[in-house]
Amino acid sequence: MKDMIRIGSGQGYWGDWQEAPWLQVTSGPLDYLVMDYLAEVTMSIMQKQKARDPNLGYAKDFVPLMERLLPVITEKNIKVIANAGGVNPIACMHAVKAKAEKLGLRGLKIAAVYGDDIVDRLQELIASGHTMKNMDTGEELSTILDRVSSANVYFGAQPVVEALRQGAQIVICGRVTDTGISLAPMIHEFGWRADDWNKLAAGVIGGHINECGAQSTGGNFLAGWEEVPDMDRIGFPIVEAYTNGQLVITKHESLGGLVDLRSVKEQLLYELGNPKEYITPDVVADFTTIQLEQDGPNRVKVTGIEGRPFTEFYKVSVSYFDGYTCIGGLTYGWPDALKKAQKADEVIRKRLQNLGLAFEEVHTEYLGYNATHGPLSPADHEFNEVKLSIGARGYDREALERFSREIVPLVLTGPPTVTGFGEGRPRVREIVAYWPALLKKEVVQPKTTIIEI
Repeated sequence: MKDMIRIGSGQGYWGDWQEAPWLQVTSGPLDYLVMDYLAEVTMSIMQKQKARDPNLGYAKDFVPLMERLLPVITEKNIKVIANAGGVNPIACMHAVKAKAEKLGLRGLKIAAVYGDDIVDRLQELIASGHTMKNMDTGEELSTILDRVSSANVYFGAQPVVEALRQGAQIVICGRVTDTGISLAPMIHEFGWRADDWNKLAAGVIGGHINECGAQSTGGNFLAGWEEVPDMDRIGFPIVEAYTNGQLVITKHESLGGLVDLRSVKEQLLYELGNPKEYITPDVVADFTTIQLEQDGPNRVKVTGIEGRPFTEFYKVSVSYFDGYTCIGGLTYGWPDALKKAQKADEVIRKRLQNLGLAFEEVHTEYLGYNATHGPLSPADHEFNEVKLSIGARGYDREALERFSREIVPLVLTGPPTVTGFGEGRPRVREIVAYWPALLKKEVVQPKTTIIEI
């Protein structure tokens, strides 16, 4: 049994910096590389891909990335855990297997963790009394059942632990929690019990710090972004986890970035509701017990964490069709850039009214003035340029299509000094809405499949 393991983050979201995983496995010692690909809207995108092709439904760019990483991770015995499997972890597993065989690798075990996709079971579950009420509104899922595009429960670390126990070097998951993919190696390596609440909570905190990639090592760093060295080669976080539940947050010395109390605190506050009850499938962590200490350059020690027993529910992430949206814009130059953009907005709205078009919402922002800070933005100076960004949403696609044709005509029928219309009229897109719900754990069982090359 090891006393300490190094768990490096290689991906904070689908579309994150492609060089980060490579730098993590080649720039210093590492035991595990964890990569987070999934968000609520991502599952809907993957479900549509799978509907078109049953061999798809996962993060396709994960496969060529693994082809690049495989020689290094096999040589260094680095294990990889990623929820890149989306709604089709089995297909993703076989795609990675094909790359490993192409490279001539042998003795490699690849696991798929799945069972979280319940979109085909929703009618059955509702009929048996699982209403899956919206956690925000209290509405029952049956009210939008005919518009659902994806539904996935959030599994925790335990099915990943089972895959590691069976010798998997690569674990490809569906909807496992962002924190669970970092917690699992700690449970596996240290033998933590399912009721070691404080240690499990520490692992969840480590996973939370790891989950957004460079956001804890100087990326998106409000408190000191100008101090971050070598951001072009920013090092992603590494959690040094110890068997007693102590953590140290660090990065590879040869890479850029910055790890200090401020950067770690900013990440700890990310997506945080009640700090005393950070609920995961494995444990309820109490963020108010966290103690941080600078432990040298680019090292922050995390101790004192307390946890409580998990709940009887899994969280369910449901995505569903909720109408259409269309967003377009034009850029107005000095002088009176803001006034011109505001006049253009007034003209568009009057023209929509004259056409008898009604929408659920029409929303305007002025980039360069109030798109970031809204009503708090000061308007007491002259702007060199302002971009009018106007969008509408509703359920009538034809109305949205007509809206899309009312923006570019302002070039010659509205205020002067305008640009930014080279792309033509904006596209009408479907809206994917989010429905959070709860489901009893006993209703869904995670599954694990392992193949060996």
